[in-house]
Amino acid sequence: MEVRYRILRPVAMEVAFSIRGLTVLLGESGAGKTTVLRALAGLSPGEGAPFGNLRPEARPVGYLPQQHALFPHMTALANVAFPISGPKTERLSRARALLERLGVANLADRYPAQLSGGQRQRVALARALARGPELLLLDEPTSALDAVSKAQVVDELAGFVRGLSVPALVASHDPDLARIADWVVVLEGRRVVQEGTPLAVFSEPATLATARLVGFKNLYPARVLSTEPCLIETPFGCMRAGCGAGLSPGSRVVLAVRSEEVILVREDRSRDRIENPVPARIRRLLPEGIAVRLLLEAAAPIEVVLPRHVADRLPLAEGRAVTVAFKRRYMHLLPVPG
Repeated sequence: MEVRYRILRPVAMEVAFSIRGLTVLLGESGAGKTTVLRALAGLSPGEGAPFGNLRPEARPVGYLPQQHALFPHMTALANVAFPISGPKTERLSRARALLERLGVANLADRYPAQLSGGQRQRVALARALARGPELLLLDEPTSALDAVSKAQVVDELAGFVRGLSVPALVASHDPDLARIADWVVVLEGRRVVQEGTPLAVFSEPATLATARLVGFKNLYPARVLSTEPCLIETPFGCMRAGCGAGLSPGSRVVLAVRSEEVILVREDRSRDRIENPVPARIRRLLPEGIAVRLLLEAAAPIEVVLPRHVADRLPLAEGRAVTVAFKRRYMHLLPVPG
């Protein structure tokens, strides 16, 4: 599904992007994510496709707002049955089937105040599906959940949406949700700056702000020295990299490397065979469940995240001298803002 909208209020913006399966509209607060969803639902003034020529009530969308908007005086069953037309018995039967499909049929007689955040979300999703939508719109579905509930809801939400074969656009600032999407659209400053698979967005962000949003911690000022071969000047000295289109000698860039993709070199490796070696010293060693986060002192600070099975094979201790490597495959060059 292709989206092209010119939105007038509450903020002026124009967007064009694709919806492919479970699509996450990723951006910081204020980027315009909710405005885009409301325009597609017909709740904010705008023009474009799809559904731009239809009244809100005629649009084949299921809209799940951030606060779920369940009627507090109605049971879960009555909330889901509300948008369904037809005889009462038929409406209630279809509503009960939707609650069962989402695993909350046992909550049919409870009121929203008696439900947990995750349960309210499932009931609200059942109500959004009651209209038989061609598109699901979900606004920040994980924003009010704790870490444990969020992990469960993210997995369930992905499973539900893919099982329904209904495309979904999910507005979120949560990279964890974007990781499991089929497609990611990045909204920055009320405009689309990038769209692609999660792998493409998380490994090759288009802007510095996007890099920070998707978890890059190792960000360094750099300058292109040559493009064939691609050599860059960094705080760690001259490094080989991969120069993309549009770069030329003298270009100012930001070198970005994910913490998970900095290589901690074994002591028995010959330094001559290491790609872009950097001498460093372990300043902090922070166990994180089944991973270990290392904060290193070098010409500039470096963060490394190691899986436990790797860390267990290495002699790690605070104050210890180590060598890390920046492999070209995992180095990403970003344009300097402005």
